[in-house]
Amino acid sequence: METGQKPMEIANNTPKTLKHIDLSIQISLNGLSFCVLNKKSNTITYLKHFEKEKKLSPFDALDFLKHLFNTESELQQDFNNIHVIYVNELATIVPKALFDEELLADYLKFNSKILKSDFIAYDSLDINESVSVYVPYVNINNYIYDTFGSFTYNHFSSILIEKVLQIEKHAEDAKLYVHVNKEHFEIVATDKGKLVLYNTFDYSSQEDFIYYILFTVEQLKLNPEKIQLIFLGDIDKESNLYTITYKYIRHITFGTKPNTYNYTNKPKSNYSDFVLTQSF
Repeated sequence: METGQKPMEIANNTPKTLKHIDLSIQISLNGLSFCVLNKKSNTITYLKHFEKEKKLSPFDALDFLKHLFNTESELQQDFNNIHVIYVNELATIVPKALFDEELLADYLKFNSKILKSDFIAYDSLDINESVSVYVPYVNINNYIYDTFGSFTYNHFSSILIEKVLQIEKHAEDAKLYVHVNKEHFEIVATDKGKLVLYNTFDYSSQEDFIYYILFTVEQLKLNPEKIQLIFLGDIDKESNLYTITYKYIRHITFGTKPNTYNYTNKPKSNYSDFVLTQSF
């Protein structure tokens, strides 16, 4: 899956000795995450998160990214492919039948705070004939382009929605997928394999967390005693977020990453880093 716009290309004369090594970078203003895949052995050899207590600016995020490339030996390999994933709230989903490339800013301005100078990109989601419109960080794109040559990038929501819909392709019921991150979470609601809703919410307490989940359940006219809720991301049964959710939602399970990768270091769970590991 590539960005819906023309991918950037550049001639790169540096020989790539390890043509089977791919890198995915997840860019958030709360921190950066990296995943290295050895495609020859089908092994994820490096999976690491670098969180920040204070939210960064896009400029500080770039400085942090440069620092990590200079200090992490695993990031100093010759990568065959590089994929960047942007995690922010500056995104919206548009049905493909209503999509017009000339109206990108109009799609975002009603639910996101954007600047006139913001570059806006889009991903085509063929799985449900929709388009994800979003703001990537141009300074980071330019750095990756100048340093490594051509690469691909997507919004976090594009990969999450696509993978959930693949899992739910033959489902006969409704599901609520909740992908938990530090200080924000995404909800993907499906019904019989079709996307019903995607949204992202910031939270600072467990009360915020359950409020937005129950608000979504109410708005979609779902029954909290019957709806199946599947957690992904950074959460487990010992979490306060799980505990408070279980007070109101009866059927809760944890998802599974639909891949067969080997891991040099075992991940936190089979549903953590769901999007990052699905991006290759």
